[in-house]
Amino acid sequence: MKRTALLALGLGFCLAVEAADPITLGLNYPRTGSYKEEGLSQMRGALLAVEEINAKGGVLGRPLKLSTRNSASRPEKAVANVDKLADEGAAMLFGGASSAVAIAAGKRAKERGLLYFGTLTYSNDTTGKDAHRYMFRECNNAWMSAQVLGQYMNKHLPDKRYFYITSDYTWGHTSESSLRKATNTQDTSKHPGVKTAFPGARLSDYRQALTQVAASDAEVLVLVLFGEDLVRAMRIADELGLNKKLQVAVPNLTLSMVETAGPDIMHGVLGTEPWTWRVPALEGSVAGQKFVESYDERYQTHPSSSAASAYSIVYQWADAATRARSIDSERVIAALEGHRYSLLKDEQQWRTFDHQNVQTVYAVKVKPRDEVLKDRFKQDYFEIVHRLTGEQAAPSLAEWQAERRATGQALALQ
Repeated sequence: MKRTALLALGLGFCLAVEAADPITLGLNYPRTGSYKEEGLSQMRGALLAVEEINAKGGVLGRPLKLSTRNSASRPEKAVANVDKLADEGAAMLFGGASSAVAIAAGKRAKERGLLYFGTLTYSNDTTGKDAHRYMFRECNNAWMSAQVLGQYMNKHLPDKRYFYITSDYTWGHTSESSLRKATNTQDTSKHPGVKTAFPGARLSDYRQALTQVAASDAEVLVLVLFGEDLVRAMRIADELGLNKKLQVAVPNLTLSMVETAGPDIMHGVLGTEPWTWRVPALEGSVAGQKFVESYDERYQTHPSSSAASAYSIVYQWADAATRARSIDSERVIAALEGHRYSLLKDEQQWRTFDHQNVQTVYAVKVKPRDEVLKDRFKQDYFEIVHRLTGEQAAPSLAEWQAERRATGQALALQ
């Protein structure tokens, strides 16, 4: 009798949650364009988080509903999406794989009174000179990537000549400048560089740039490119034999980029990741290992850092709203600022002064093909070769304020 009553009570609670008005979360992500593979991973991670949270009763007794719009990695389209999602009644917005998109969409979200969580937005500017109270960045920034990668390269590749090929927008600019500083390669006469258009770079642009590399005395090729742009450049680098002759470094790697280009072409490439599907076991994260298992089972592929970022954002917003007992943006901001948590790895924190997520970052190296193929999905791509805690890698308050002061920005988030 008691069991029947409890079952009835549980069923009644679930029905009540389903009957309540849903809370809409808006995912503004690239379904097309150069970064579409990272966008697909974000959608998958977000859907998994929404379904898990709803199965536990939702947020404040209301189910979550995911509404999506295609940004195509174009800022103007992403800004228009913010208005569409806001008009639908979205409580918060997140997504993207381009810093230009995150910055533009985040500014518009602020005007609409909505939080914007950047997923893959590595430009320093996102939580630097363009930071504001309504923007939170889940991934690390370019400075953090440069610190962990630079330390490894300085130790294992000292006094080498570099050549940079860089995507011509805010992520590319700040990633290149950060890595140049970390590796002491600011002298462009000794360590030259070429910019390529974003979006819209052509194969001929990459071939022309890489032909310059082949004719140079460079020993390290730094490709500050992302998504399909990186894949196309690596295929040409392989045709020219540059990936066998030079050490290739890519500031920000993802599982899908290596998979699309192929482990033969990418073998030995250095880069950074804020998370890989191997990290939960490395850091002893039970919740992280459960996420990997659930994602593996549902999608028959390992989750990438893109998927993990979107999944974490949904959970972190839900947790903050629950602690704030409100979905009001100002109250959720207050609940997020300074909050420490562990979800898919070791401890992370939403830093109060810039809303940067401070977390461990990893330097990775792409494994040989025979090691990759031992994995059930043939996706065991990354060997973690170096790591830094968030406190070691992130810029300090003084460094952040110096950057804001130099660009005429307020020394506190507005």
